[in-house]
Amino acid sequence: MTRDIWDRMEIRQGDITRLDVDAIVNAANRSLRGGGGVDGAIHRAAGPELLEECKTIGGCPTGEARITKGYLLPAKYVIHTVGPIYRGRPSDSQQLLSCYRNSLELAVQHRLSAIAFPAISCGVYGYPIREASRIAIDTAARFLENHLSIEKVIFILFSPEDSGIYRSTMDRLSPEY
Repeated sequence: MTRDIWDRMEIRQGDITRLDVDAIVNAANRSLRGGGGVDGAIHRAAGPELLEECKTIGGCPTGEARITKGYLLPAKYVIHTVGPIYRGRPSDSQQLLSCYRNSLELAVQHRLSAIAFPAISCGVYGYPIREASRIAIDTAARFLENHLSIEKVIFILFSPEDSGIYRSTMDRLSPEY
């Protein structure tokens, strides 16, 4: 992978609901009706219209992604993806990888150039953040190799500890130049 790929990815610590990007990714539940953590914060910040649009979608299976408007958020769109509940099975990593890949595919289909991800499945779904960060960053890097239309992928983590883990993972995965 070229240096350009790694320059198009960024790790930040902060609140995903405040990012002014084309799309933020929601770590949603299968019903898409809001919940706790990132999901609840996004629904609260977007306003009740987000829930109304989500009701028309009919849910989302684990590993897949759906897109809605951003409503009151600075982001134009919300890409909802349902991560796996961690059970330590090989299928967990495949489903998590699918969350990132399918979200990025939706960004390409909708001609979006900047997308921000939380740590999908790392809250109440129990995915170990070190393993999840490797899957997230590696999947994004491989996707960016073949999709020049996405100019920026941001991984935004709420806590300084989690953002530090993502930075450490990025340092380990990115080649020295």
